[in-house]
Amino acid sequence: MRRKLSSYLLTVLTLGLVSQISQVLFLREFITVFHGNELSLGLILAAWLVWVGVGSYFGAYLVERVNRTLFLLISSTVALLLILPATILLARSLRGFFDILPGAYLSLLDMIFSCFLLMAPACLLLGIQFVLLSKAWRERNLAENTSGAEKTYISEAAGNMLGGILFTFFMVHYLTPLQSAVSAGTLLLLAVLLVSKKVEIAPNPIPVKSSLMGAGLVLAFIIYIFPILEYVDDWSYQVQWKNFAPQHQLIETHHSKYGAISVSKREDQYSFFQSGHLIFSTAGPETKIPGLEEQEAVEFAHLAMVQHASPERVLLIGGGLRGTLSEILKHAVKRVDYVELDEILTEAARPYVSPRTLEALNDPRVRLLHEDGRLFIKLAQEKYDIIIVDNPDPFTADLNRYYTEEFFSEAKALLEEEGVFVTGVTSTPDLRGTAIANRNATIYHTLNSVFERVLPAGERFMFYIASDTHEQISIDAAFIQERYRERDIEHESFSPERYHTLLEETQLQRVNWMVRNHGRSRDAHLKGPGAVPPAPGTVTEQEETEFELPPVRQDRFINSDLKPIGYYYTLMFWEELTREKHPFSLKQLLNVEYWWILPLGCLPLLVVLGLRSASKKTVASKTVSYFAVLFTVFTTGLSTMTMLIALLFSFQSIYGFVYETVGLITAMFMGGLALGAFFTHRYVINKAEMLTLAGVQLLMALLAVASALVLPQAAAVQSPAIIFVFFSILTFMAGLINGVDFPLTAACYMAWSRRPDKSAGTVYGVELFGACIGAMLASTVVAPILGIVACFFLVGIVSVLASLVILIARGKATYV
Repeated sequence: MRRKLSSYLLTVLTLGLVSQISQVLFLREFITVFHGNELSLGLILAAWLVWVGVGSYFGAYLVERVNRTLFLLISSTVALLLILPATILLARSLRGFFDILPGAYLSLLDMIFSCFLLMAPACLLLGIQFVLLSKAWRERNLAENTSGAEKTYISEAAGNMLGGILFTFFMVHYLTPLQSAVSAGTLLLLAVLLVSKKVEIAPNPIPVKSSLMGAGLVLAFIIYIFPILEYVDDWSYQVQWKNFAPQHQLIETHHSKYGAISVSKREDQYSFFQSGHLIFSTAGPETKIPGLEEQEAVEFAHLAMVQHASPERVLLIGGGLRGTLSEILKHAVKRVDYVELDEILTEAARPYVSPRTLEALNDPRVRLLHEDGRLFIKLAQEKYDIIIVDNPDPFTADLNRYYTEEFFSEAKALLEEEGVFVTGVTSTPDLRGTAIANRNATIYHTLNSVFERVLPAGERFMFYIASDTHEQISIDAAFIQERYRERDIEHESFSPERYHTLLEETQLQRVNWMVRNHGRSRDAHLKGPGAVPPAPGTVTEQEETEFELPPVRQDRFINSDLKPIGYYYTLMFWEELTREKHPFSLKQLLNVEYWWILPLGCLPLLVVLGLRSASKKTVASKTVSYFAVLFTVFTTGLSTMTMLIALLFSFQSIYGFVYETVGLITAMFMGGLALGAFFTHRYVINKAEMLTLAGVQLLMALLAVASALVLPQAAAVQSPAIIFVFFSILTFMAGLINGVDFPLTAACYMAWSRRPDKSAGTVYGVELFGACIGAMLASTVVAPILGIVACFFLVGIVSVLASLVILIARGKATYV
């Protein structure tokens, strides 16, 4: 019996392992299709959770009516083996099904529709398999309770943890996504076939010889097609690229721990994308005058460098490969520390960048550092005359880390006494549109909260120049033109007169009025800036009178690590630019307010009080208990997933490596979940006690509130190792409480229904549905708009609410 159970345990562990690998694969593929947009992170997880939940609910219905458990298990596993790679291929061709412009973002509704449609088949099968294996384990033990579901839940969670570790440390480095998907499906099929030769999963076990033969054939076929999958992988990337940018030729694709890197070509210009998002474009080696192709980088570099009277030590974060580095070196600098995150990106770019960029990379004054720029800023001990941030716009929470109050403060600490900080973002003429005005004003107000003086300039590209020394920086064209001429720089594509075009007086007055005045009224984030006065005054006059303006609305116009509103405004801007007439826009979500939780929170209390006061006591007692248990299951799923999304967002903001570590982070969560479920299953004797369930909800509330209080302090920690350990502990604890909750709620539900398989499927499904709602709310509304800390307070509120519902219902419940 022990050997049989060990074999069966292996199958359940494999199910969890395959489930986790599949989830991470889907996350990475869809994030790439959605341009690395973290809003999609919650949507992808939500689609996963809701369909697995529906699958478990349908599985509970199925096993009570179809007494062919082994047949259902094997057929669903075979189907899963085919569906996993098919889903990846469909995801890569996804954009071809939408009528959108090349490079345009899919709308929020498009992303929801895509995730829920494509992920449904695989997730339904995984949910069904959970119930099938739960029933088989229960029947093996001749049990009439939910112990089979509890053991399956524990073992699958342990397998999830192993799957996250396996993917993070092996698969992502040595296998293509298609090879990983096929390998995962094959592992599960082999486990099911090999176990079926000994374990009698009723009613008709497969003979040993047949199961071994089937396993051998499957393995031989997979080994045969494995090398072919590499070619299929390359072909599918070509299909994906044609839908994304049909006028560009995809040259090659590289896989990095930070994202999939694509190199494309159009005429003599090369563009580099990471996770579907444009990082930079540059002139190719065949371009005769690369300065013309790299004009934006040329202007950015020379406007930045003349902001300091005599810059000797420069820190450049990003942008060096597009031409900014070579332009900086034309000035009399002694040293440039150039920080570029991804070494694979640098090596992929070397064959395609211009000779002047290659020369700059080899210049003895340049120190090339492949590190995370944010961590470099946090840990560096040296001082700089100028810090230039030439990263892409904050389209993602990861990029937003370079536009937050915390980052600006850390950068300021590395500047010499008269040092200068320069950054920039793409913009529009006259800052037309609410989203772009919100984003540009937010960056200005955030910088202005850190530096003594901030000067915005530009039109299609907005420059931000900041310093604590008032006289050091200037946007007076004549003044900085003279500085440039004094340096005696010879340049074939940039003349000193260009400063007069970049810094045209009327345009400067208009832009400064907009960013300085916008963001000071209660509804500014919804209405956008007002009309610019005919005579807004000179920039100097606007600076002198700015203190007379109303205060900035901090919650909507200060960008921070734990409230990445600048990233949300950037997504709004791109949506307005490419999908203006879409019926549902991100702007509508800006209407969300904190107090909305109050009426929503009162609703379940009113329901449980109404049920408790019903006249038919026996029916009311049963109904109120059902409601209390299922509501608790729902809030547990919502709370734990909200916390996980909040931790992923904050980990991304502070550490910056979610694409690489998402498998490991979810593995930690599942490890805690497995331990919590095991502890409850093993040591809690009376699991159907609702008072214990109420106590677990209070523990969740305490963890959430403690996390909300500690997280802002954790952001200031310098050691990456300590940060990682801190987030690991929080993630593990969230999973631990979730794991403790499942056996308790399953037992409470079973105390009334007396139907173990239905109890397991229903409780598992409702928990996943709650997790789905939590993932969507946290990623699209709460974290980016109200802030990451608000996610934890939301968890605290709903957990206390669940505890109150249980306590009210408990007074009515008498188990039968």
